[in-house]
This record gives sequence, structure tokens and C-alpha cells, in this order.
Amino acid sequence: MPDLAAFYPILKPWLFRLDAEKAHTLTVKMMTLAHKIGLLQPAYRGEQKPVTCLGLRFPNALGLAAGMDKSASAVEAWGSLGFGFVEVGTLTPRPQPGNPKPRLFRLPEHRALINRMGFNNPGIHSAVDRLKKRSTKAVVGVNIGKNFDTPNEAAVNDYLYCLKVAWPVADYVAVNISSPNTKGLRDLQGEESMRQLLGALKTEQSKLTSEHGKRIPIVVKIAPDLEELHIQALARVFNEMAVDGVIATNTTISREAVKGHLLENEAGGLSGAPVTARSTEVIRAFRELLAPQIPVIGVGGIMCGQDAVEKLRAGASLVQIYSGLVYAGPGLIGDVLASIAKSA
Repeated sequence: MPDLAAFYPILKPWLFRLDAEKAHTLTVKMMTLAHKIGLLQPAYRGEQKPVTCLGLRFPNALGLAAGMDKSASAVEAWGSLGFGFVEVGTLTPRPQPGNPKPRLFRLPEHRALINRMGFNNPGIHSAVDRLKKRSTKAVVGVNIGKNFDTPNEAAVNDYLYCLKVAWPVADYVAVNISSPNTKGLRDLQGEESMRQLLGALKTEQSKLTSEHGKRIPIVVKIAPDLEELHIQALARVFNEMAVDGVIATNTTISREAVKGHLLENEAGGLSGAPVTARSTEVIRAFRELLAPQIPVIGVGGIMCGQDAVEKLRAGASLVQIYSGLVYAGPGLIGDVLASIAKSA
């Protein structure tokens, strides 16, 4: 049976000649087709250690970060490649096209991406309809956000709406208030704004738990561009509100690591190798400040198995990848899982 991990180095030069977003769309379509006709196989066949986190049992500690499968169209395929969990979205109440193209750029010299996608997605209802029919052992997270034209003072309504719609199909819900590509979104990371948003979400979580007879964990995804005092303030809120988990981190608006590059001034979030160290620092900081029962999910610049191990050693319970897949392909899945197994 063909091994996609082995084929990717052959496909990569051809894909990198295409526009980055077109290449991404084509790759996901090819992968989905390969899964449907039975050509996908796990990128790692060694022994895996399940992880209990968020009250859920994860087949392994490696997940697909939000943004790679915005429409929840390839969940089974990702699971077949060996991911222990798949986070879909970001999804908003209404469908939206996102920002004008081009909006995704590769910086191969830095093994990095810049994106200003802007929450392009088919809307929460469309994705939930797909997830109702899913058949995968992988845990599925639903990442939610606000529509671009919803003012911040009304943002809580968008998050509450998405939480309600996602509840029947999500294993956990991730609240994205850290993307730099929706105007004003990161303002919701302020201490008081966060307290108000989480208060409303926790109240709704209790209500929905009673109505549906099942509890869905809520985690918050934060940015890497936080000063020490801001991290302390957010950790204080997360502890007070008993948030179920924290995802650290999203993309960075800093360009320090890519100064002088032709694409340095492109607007958007920078991801990949330039954010590896900073993401790990933020993970370590939150792990030290958060209550022991609040897990951290580590994401940001995992380009090889050792990067994942370092995030786990910094205090993450689970890890996610995105940009590394673009540069290393499915072989990264095997490398990460093998490295985690070796370090156990």
C-alpha cells in the first residue's frame, strides 16, 4: 500500500511551485480521496501511549492544529494518518470568505508561513453537519470564533451561538481569541474582556451539560505575543474561572526572526520555526502559573519530533502541528510519535 509520508518529498517541489493556498486545498483533496479509496496508512506503526486529558482519552498526544481543516472535510483522513486528535475550524456563526487573496505565503528559508486568512469557513452549521457523520477514533475539537463584522462588544453572542451548535458533535471546544487576522479579536485577551467572555461560556457550559447529559470541555487559545504581566493576568483569570484547558500558542505578529525577508512586511500571523522557542516559553510560563488540573496544549513551530518533546517537557500535556506538515509532510507525524515514545 502506498505510503503518503514516502511520497511527499516527491510531491513537495511540485506543490511549492503552486500558490500556497491552492497547494493546501489540493493536498487536502488528494488526501481525502486517498483515504476514501483505502490508500492512506498510519505514518507511525510503533506502540502508542494513550493520554487522558480534559476528561477525554486521546489515542496519542499528537493533534492537528486548527486552520488546516477549516471545514471539517477530512477528519477521517487525518485520523487515518495517525493523529490522536483533530481540531477543525476556526468556525463562525455565519459563513464568510475571509480576507482577500493572496493571503497565505511561504518563507522556505525560515521554514515559516505567514497567513492572513481571516477565518474563511463555511459556517458552524455546515461543519457540524459533516461531523455528525464522522467515523474516526481520533478526538475531535471544534475551534470557534466571531464573524469579522461582529463588534467586540457583541462577540460573546457569536461564541455562545457556536458553542451551542457544536455541542452535540464536539469532544472539546476551543475558543479562538488570539488570531491576528480578525480586526480587534486579540483585544478579547484583555483581563476583564476574558473574564466576561469566559463567565458567559462557563454559564452556558453548565446549562448545556444539564440539557444534553454530557459535558464538553472548553479550552482557550492564546497568542505568543504576551508580556509577562499579561500572562500572569490571564493565568489568574483562567484559574478563577476554572477553564478546562489552554492552547499555547497561535501565530505571532512579530517579524524579528524574519527581518530582511522579501515577505517581512506582509500582514498576518507568522508560524513555523520562528515561533518554536517563544511558544515553548509561553507553555512553560502558563504551566507554572495554572492550577495543576488545567492542562496546556502546546502548538507553535513543531518542525521535528524533538520540538514536540521539548514542549511536553515544558509542561504541555498534548501537542499540535500545522506549519511543520507543510515543510515535512506526513513523515512529521511519525517523527513526533516516535520521539514521544522514545522519551517516555
